[in-house]
Amino acid sequence: MYSIILASASPRRKELLEIFNIPFQIREANIKEQIYADETPEQIAMALAFEKAFAVSQNCNKNTIVIAADTIVVKDQILGKPANFQESYHMLKMLQGDVHDVITGLAVVQAHSDNKVVSHEKTKVKLKKLSDIQIKKYIETGEGWDKAGSYAIQGKGSAIVEWIQGDYFNVVGLPISLLYDMLCKYFQISLI
Repeated sequence: MYSIILASASPRRKELLEIFNIPFQIREANIKEQIYADETPEQIAMALAFEKAFAVSQNCNKNTIVIAADTIVVKDQILGKPANFQESYHMLKMLQGDVHDVITGLAVVQAHSDNKVVSHEKTKVKLKKLSDIQIKKYIETGEGWDKAGSYAIQGKGSAIVEWIQGDYFNVVGLPISLLYDMLCKYFQISLI
């Protein structure tokens, strides 16, 4: 029997994993996120997720499974979390009225073993065409500060999303279907 650790401080990822009533602990991974110019967005998201899982696994026993994810928003460039109002405005101005990709790298690692799997999920999202006033009002809600791309689809940001193509939970930050498949296939763990 494995013990499970979610290597994330994200309350959204915690809430999604709690749906399945499996016991798990939270341990935030403190890594220095490095992005290399020759990597694709998918490679970047997977590498960051793996680095988080691996870092946390180093302080666990062999019967521990560590789950880590890293979500990025891509529209001509990688958009991380905004540092201030101006960055948030710039991101939402760039995204509004157009389609972008949300990519989550997902890593599942058994501590002190070669049992590791890394994958990713990609979802296309189109935001509505927004006026400057609408963008500013959304930023003032404060919900986009700790979100890649500066919006939260599961909150008030749902009002500015026109449509998505792909996994909704990926946009929230934890692609549950992909996680389910990885845990079943490689670790014989079922979420249901």
